[in-house]
Amino acid sequence: MTEASKRPWPFKVAALCVASLPWAFACADEDAKARDLAERLDALDIGIAVKRVAPSEVPGLYELATDAGILYATEDGSHLIAGNVYEIREGGLVNVTERKRAARRRDLLASIDERDLITFTPEGGAQASVTVFTDTDCGFCRQLHGQMPNYHANGIEVRYLAYPRAGVGSPTYDKMVSAWCADDAREALTALKRGEGVPEKYCENHPVSEQYELGQLAGIEGTPAILLPDGQLLPGYVPPDDLAAMLGL
Repeated sequence: MTEASKRPWPFKVAALCVASLPWAFACADEDAKARDLAERLDALDIGIAVKRVAPSEVPGLYELATDAGILYATEDGSHLIAGNVYEIREGGLVNVTERKRAARRRDLLASIDERDLITFTPEGGAQASVTVFTDTDCGFCRQLHGQMPNYHANGIEVRYLAYPRAGVGSPTYDKMVSAWCADDAREALTALKRGEGVPEKYCENHPVSEQYELGQLAGIEGTPAILLPDGQLLPGYVPPDDLAAMLGL
C-alpha cells in the first residue's frame, strides 16, 4: 500500500434525514454527530480511505464507506467494528451490511463502460447477464469458462472483468493485459483459459488495473466472483443450471 493510499480521502457526511418540520432538529443533530466523527477520523492515520460517514440503522453506531468495505464506528470515534450487522426480525435475521454491499456493487457495475468488458453472449440473445471477476490462471475460473456453452443454453450472458489475484504487475496481470488488448479479446481470453499462450500485447487504454481496483472496492476476495444484476455476490464456481435457477430462468 502506498503512502498516499494510507491517507483518508475527503469525508462526505450523508444526509439521510428528511428535513420536514417534525424531524428538522433530529436531522441537524445527526448530521452534526456524523460531521464530528468524520473530523475525528480525518485527523487519524488509520490506514484506510474513508469516503463517507452516515448514521447506521443501529442507534449510536455510524456506518463508514471505505476502500476496505463497510465498517462501523461508535459515535465518539473510540471504536471501529468490522463485520456484519444483522437486524432481528420475527421471521429471522436480515444481513443489513450485505444489503448495503449489494447496493454499492450495483453502483459499481453501473459505472463500468461496456466496451471494457469481455462479453460472451448466447447466439439467440441473453435472457439474463452476470458479471464475473476472473483470473486466467484460476482453476475454477477455467472450469466456469469451459461450461460457457451450457451457460448460453440457459440464456445466460457472461461479462468478464479482470481480477488477477496476484495483483498488478504479476505474470497473470500481464497475460490479462494481453488478452484485453488483443484484436480478438474473446479468443485470446479463451486461449488463456485453456492454458495456452497468447502474443504479448500492451495498449495504453487497457482497463485491467482499474478493474482489479474495482474488484477490491466490491469486496472480491477470490475468483471466480459472480455478481448478479441485483448486486448479490456469489463467490466461486456456480454450475450453469444452478446459476440459471438463481436468476429465475
